[in-house]
Amino acid sequence: MKSHNRFTKLLRANLNAVLRSQPEILPRDASLLVAVSGGQDSLCLAKLLQMQSAKLNWNLTIAHCDHRWRSDSSANAAHVENIAKEWGITFCLRTAESVLASEADARKWRYEMLVEMANIHKCACVVTGHTRSDRVETLLHNLMRGSGADGLASLTWRRSLTPEIKPEIKLVRPLLNVSRHETAAFCRENQIPIWEDSTNRNLDYRRNRLRLETIPYLQEHFNPQLEIAIAQTSALLHDDVIYLEKQASCFFEDNISVVWDEQLPRLHRQLLQAQPLALQRRIVRQFLSNYLIHQVNFEDIERFLNLLTAQNRSQSAPFKGNISAFVEHPWIVLHIS
Repeated sequence: MKSHNRFTKLLRANLNAVLRSQPEILPRDASLLVAVSGGQDSLCLAKLLQMQSAKLNWNLTIAHCDHRWRSDSSANAAHVENIAKEWGITFCLRTAESVLASEADARKWRYEMLVEMANIHKCACVVTGHTRSDRVETLLHNLMRGSGADGLASLTWRRSLTPEIKPEIKLVRPLLNVSRHETAAFCRENQIPIWEDSTNRNLDYRRNRLRLETIPYLQEHFNPQLEIAIAQTSALLHDDVIYLEKQASCFFEDNISVVWDEQLPRLHRQLLQAQPLALQRRIVRQFLSNYLIHQVNFEDIERFLNLLTAQNRSQSAPFKGNISAFVEHPWIVLHIS
């Protein structure tokens, strides 16, 4: 297809296919907060949603978060605001009060601000421009950190940003079947001015090194279709994770298997031992996540599982937060001091 708007047609068709297969992720008549950095992916997303907004009666708001990491960050914010005005879309901005120390801090602050803006504008969904390329980077990044299936499948179509608050605000990523090459071509076809973020070329950031060096090397020497292959792997792992999580949750529906006591919560170790190891790990993680002050990791789970075959009155090494587990047959009990 040689048409001058080849990628526009391609990406609109892609979005329509996603909405047909998963209509619940971006429902008709919804108010959507669109997170726009000014880069090609988020601008492509905002324009695609605008193209579909009349048909689906969406009310769009463009949101920008200024981390103040770069000297041109305020100019970047103004650029996004100007585009929003040109497109006739409401714009909102949050600027960090102080420079954030790390990528993790910036991400946490950014999502807090997006939730705040979504609440103000009564948006049930925060929509981001994560692409198939991002999905590949996330899987490789987490693989090298030693993540299990959950980490390898972590970039999904939808997740809750406010699981403890009803109604929930959902994070939606409708471009996970689209490559970064395609979003760039879409912006060129539609003459959308992209703000080039200078930090995207900084190899001190591991994600940039993956994007600029590792993935091109793997594509050249191992598989030219690497993006598609790894994205498919991530999707398959996600389906496996959902199934295993549901199976693990069933363990807690049996009142015989678990006691939820504020000071001495416990799991029935014989019933736990009867489960396959894959479910044992997920059951323990779900259990410990209610009590540990940090995110449950592999070492925490194995420390707990070692008590399955330990002698009565055996005790684990302490978890963070002055919490330990000990055997009080037939239970493994958490002691919270």
